[in-house]
Amino acid sequence: PAPDTTFVAGPPIRHPHGFFGRGYELSRLFGLLRGSQLQNAAVIGPRRCGKSSLLRCLQYITMVPRGELRAGQRSDWLPRPERYRWIYIDFQDTRLQQPEALLRRLLDTLGVPVPVPCDMDHFLEVAPAGLQQPTVVLLDEIGAALERYSRLDNTFWEGLRSLASSNDVDGRLGFVLASHTSPVQLAHDTGRTSSFFNTFAYTTTLGPFTEPEARELIASSPQPFSTDDADWIVAQSGRWPILLQILCRERVFALEAGDQSDAWRAEGLRQIGQDAVKHLLQPST
Repeated sequence: PAPDTTFVAGPPIRHPHGFFGRGYELSRLFGLLRGSQLQNAAVIGPRRCGKSSLLRCLQYITMVPRGELRAGQRSDWLPRPERYRWIYIDFQDTRLQQPEALLRRLLDTLGVPVPVPCDMDHFLEVAPAGLQQPTVVLLDEIGAALERYSRLDNTFWEGLRSLASSNDVDGRLGFVLASHTSPVQLAHDTGRTSSFFNTFAYTTTLGPFTEPEARELIASSPQPFSTDDADWIVAQSGRWPILLQILCRERVFALEAGDQSDAWRAEGLRQIGQDAVKHLLQPST
């Protein structure tokens, strides 16, 4: 992907150059994927906390040319990263509510001819041929799959579990999912009984940035902010990544327009008070 524009608020950060923070989470997740047996992991957190951006960073950061990263940004998370294959599945894509479409997507990425019919039995027969190297499937918005897609039933999820545990695959297949709550709880709430959701033995919960992470993002501005502005942004954002991005974006707009007033602060507060993001600043219930 191309490098993201400075201060992206809304779509996930696709290029690692624009990804800040989450160093601890990256270290733990890559640690689970570094060995000969890939281990599953779940990334949970509230809406708009950066789960999709973290999955995209996992997918790309080890293979991005050094010159496309920020100075000091780490990318040496994996030994021989070129061995790894990454498959990103976004369950907000409603086409993937059909098992055949999802299995076809997986096989196409694995470089395996798609059987006819493309059902789970045939998928399990042919998929191991494409799993001769470490492969990580990133399952984004899995809550949408469990809450809305009835055809992705227990049989489907059991098929994925059996593939990952197959002797033919020998530990080379791992899953990292993103959700607003734990996979076990999601499965329970939606009537799924597949043991697939019990294989996510590691869970990381995304909260606000640490203060150093928040200030690193602020300091990336193409137009330097005053100390007072930076302190205000840290305080008003609660250090949530998307709120930091919104407030920094408003400050840059004002600086570029030559506006010396504090009107940008009022506009920034209005933007972070919108329904899509204001829940991040509200106490948990």
